[in-house]
Amino acid sequence: MEFRRITSLPPYVFTIIDGLKIEARRAGEDVIDLGFGNPDLPSPEIAVEKLSEAAHNTRNHRYSASRGIPKLREAIAGYYKHRFDVDLDPDTEVINTIGAKEGFSHLMWTLLQPGDAALVPSPSYPIHIYGPLFAGADIREVPLGTGTDFFDNLREAWEYSWPKPRVIVMSFPHNPTTTCVDLDFMQKVVDFARERDVVIVHDNAYADLGFDGYRPPSILQAEGAKEVAVELYSMTKSFSMAGWRVAFMLGRPDVIAALAKLKSYLDYGTFQPIQIAATVTLNEAADFPLEVNEIYQTRRDSLCGGLHRIGWDIEPPKGTMFVWAPIPEAYSEMGSIEFASMLVKEANVAVSPGVGFGPGGDGFVRFALIENEQRTQQAVRNLRKALTRLEPR
Repeated sequence: MEFRRITSLPPYVFTIIDGLKIEARRAGEDVIDLGFGNPDLPSPEIAVEKLSEAAHNTRNHRYSASRGIPKLREAIAGYYKHRFDVDLDPDTEVINTIGAKEGFSHLMWTLLQPGDAALVPSPSYPIHIYGPLFAGADIREVPLGTGTDFFDNLREAWEYSWPKPRVIVMSFPHNPTTTCVDLDFMQKVVDFARERDVVIVHDNAYADLGFDGYRPPSILQAEGAKEVAVELYSMTKSFSMAGWRVAFMLGRPDVIAALAKLKSYLDYGTFQPIQIAATVTLNEAADFPLEVNEIYQTRRDSLCGGLHRIGWDIEPPKGTMFVWAPIPEAYSEMGSIEFASMLVKEANVAVSPGVGFGPGGDGFVRFALIENEQRTQQAVRNLRKALTRLEPR
């Protein structure tokens, strides 16, 4: 039998590095994994306590509400008021999703069909590329990264696309490039979309991870945003609740309603004790993301400072939980898969090859800030021994 949707997918290049990592560990090597962006910090204690308490109540063992229980939708609306000074109607402008990837993927089904097109940054988080493709739409890749003006590229891609794209996909702070933007940029994109009747989908996964005083904006802070934009907010990074699968889509009411209609056919919502625990966490631990942010900034400083000392210069990111590192000039003849493979084999350090995020990423590798400072410094020492062509400072 031919699985047509699956056979069109390229090989998932991250599995190459995973395979090498597993092989090395079986051989007794201590591989420091800085590849997969899986948060290592514990979830808030209050979340765990409330989950346990709610799980012991048998009334919570039934199907829940696909849109999210009312108190949870009220809680995220309250958080957006606290964090961004954005007013949201919990009934019409908020929906709970089973993680951001689920929400994004099903939204693409709602907004796009064969014959449609979407503008997507390149390189990009894989689901931002494949979500529209799974819906049968075409994508127009918009170059993003150092030395390029994303807004100008976006405008040019729009002008030269046919059919005209119905959706603009964005995510700032950006994974993998760590590109950050300000509210003026968000306003320009909103104005652009309002003039052209296009929907903006902004994945705000790193909403609370900004460094050196930078505070990432919400696109919903822009004037008129709710006429054209929806935003995904996840508790994965901000509240270190990756496995809980709690996220939200917020903004333009008719888009929220359309997703709610689709989801009513597909799921019965997240396990209710998880929703209850997330509600209490948003209401009573709203400053937890500040603690998480401080830890990631310390790790960023440790990694970037260490790489600088061994002769690998990288501009420290202003946001996200990643470092997007150009392959050092001394190794520039290597592609990102070859270079990342060498780091596993010779330095016992696993990173993500940039080409896994699209063709614009092949000259880079991505480090995830998922190890403490001691392990990070061990990784730097390993890299120093393996990267013999670099000149340490």
